[in-house]
Amino acid sequence: MTDDAAPDGSATDESAVERDGDTDDEALVEVVRAQGHENVTAEHVSTLEFTSDDFLTPAGDCILAVEADRVPADFDDAFVDACSSHGATITATIEAGGHTHEVTGRGHPDLSFENERSHVIRTSDYVDDRTVLVGADGAAADVDRDLVAALADGADATLRLRVDPA
Repeated sequence: MTDDAAPDGSATDESAVERDGDTDDEALVEVVRAQGHENVTAEHVSTLEFTSDDFLTPAGDCILAVEADRVPADFDDAFVDACSSHGATITATIEAGGHTHEVTGRGHPDLSFENERSHVIRTSDYVDDRTVLVGADGAAADVDRDLVAALADGADATLRLRVDPA
């Protein structure tokens, strides 16, 4: 994360929330950058995770990337508010090593975005302070295996979260 600022004092960090002008001016986007790790296996069937931790044990079979530069607690209030409805659609796009994988789920009124460590995408409706979307149409085990291999080789990773409010 950079401390650069535009002349008017606004942040210039491209990881910050942005309006997504590609398809819908109401969509909001948060971008997280991280690193793959040699212990990435992506075998978990109900979750996937990006963490700010700088390590990964073989037991972390839902974790796709480490050393995330941002955590849910860093997200803009407008993004968090937009995610607080069951009707919000949240799309997570994961990119690494020239490969892309997309997971779509929904918001929930109990999403707090207060965690200072990791982002968890869940196929279930379970919510805790790490959860960034529920009802996902896929988990770590569903991620493209070429993408997983790139992450296991330590590729730079990007998690792009896009919310289309209800």
